[in-house]
Amino acid sequence: MTRPTAAQLLYGSATVVFSTLAMLLLSRTSSGVGVAVIVVAALILGLLVAVTVPMPKPARQAGPAGGHEPGTGRTATTTDASAAPPGLRVPAPTARSAPAERVGGHSLRG
Repeated sequence: MTRPTAAQLLYGSATVVFSTLAMLLLSRTSSGVGVAVIVVAALILGLLVAVTVPMPKPARQAGPAGGHEPGTGRTATTTDASAAPPGLRVPAPTARSAPAERVGGHSLRG
């Protein structure tokens, strides 16, 4: 069994607290047996709410044909034509200028 998420714990706990208070106020019970029944019912309701909270979906891994390159702020590209979808042009790799050549240059020039 997987560990409960923070959302599951929060929703389940809030359900137990609020449903216990609501049932105690609405039933106006003062006997110990009545309070015990309400507490057990609230715990069951809280468990059901916690179990039905949707679990987060696992993150999808980007394939070699696209996705985000971590730390660069760019989208990953590929030069392997066989990995590209049909009809998609894959540009040839271009030489990048050295960082020293770009210093002092205009931002719109390559």
